[in-house]
Amino acid sequence: MTPAYKPRNYKFLDKFAYFLPGVAEMFVLFGLLLAGALVGNILSVLFVAFLGFEKGMLYAQVVSYPLMFVGPMVYASIQSRNDSFRRPGRKLDSNHFSPLGGALCAVLVILATLTAGFCSDTIRPLLPEMPERLKNAMEVLLKGDNVFINFLMVSVFAPFFEEWLCRGMVLRGLLSKKIKPVWAILISAVFFGVIHLNPWQAVPAILLGLLFGYVYYKTGSLKLTMLMHFANNTFALVLSHLTGLENAEEWQDILPGMQYWVVLGACILVLVLTVRAFSRIRPEQPEGNMDPVKPLFEE
Repeated sequence: MTPAYKPRNYKFLDKFAYFLPGVAEMFVLFGLLLAGALVGNILSVLFVAFLGFEKGMLYAQVVSYPLMFVGPMVYASIQSRNDSFRRPGRKLDSNHFSPLGGALCAVLVILATLTAGFCSDTIRPLLPEMPERLKNAMEVLLKGDNVFINFLMVSVFAPFFEEWLCRGMVLRGLLSKKIKPVWAILISAVFFGVIHLNPWQAVPAILLGLLFGYVYYKTGSLKLTMLMHFANNTFALVLSHLTGLENAEEWQDILPGMQYWVVLGACILVLVLTVRAFSRIRPEQPEGNMDPVKPLFEE
């Protein structure tokens, strides 16, 4: 037995490279996430009781949101360590950008994410009215007075933790289990929607998750999907702080009449062109462009 690969444990994502969850383990991760959410909700109640609703909710989320992911991360790390001696793994973050190049890929995915977000807004009128408590919580998160905490929660924590789980764990695992890419991308997108725990965020998240999943399948780049997530969330955060737009609930409140439909058509065109551009990136194996990692020891 000779060493085949020395994991770089100082790189956080390397700790999870050997854990390739299937459908059953996907439910384990979800269960651990729910357990963390339950603990986080208990903490939120205590924060609100001592600090009042607005300040309590804001500071509670700084603690309770990352706490949701502690269980899944500990479980995935242990499983990865156990599997590293006998099974090959897949890197969570690879760099398959040819022939487009990394810079062009970054520009394209930002444009595609913003246009996809605009398109998903067409579904909002089909959903029931958002409960007042959830609406208040969203306003605290997006429109609170502490911009630094808002940015930390919306633009840093959410892209990192959710992309680690939904693309880095779930989609990478499903693709590695030889599930057809179209089904793996769809399942991971639905998972992405479900973890938001309410339909008002889940439906747009599923649509965006399909785009994120397609980009991950083509490039294997988790940093690229984190960038997409960052762009979507930061754009929403910026809009919520712009004078005159703070009370707008959908794009038709901002762009009246024909302007809305012209912009919608342009957004659909950008999405189509982006998908066509990424279709030029050829997967090196059927399960996508995720770089393989050898077991720690092999014959």
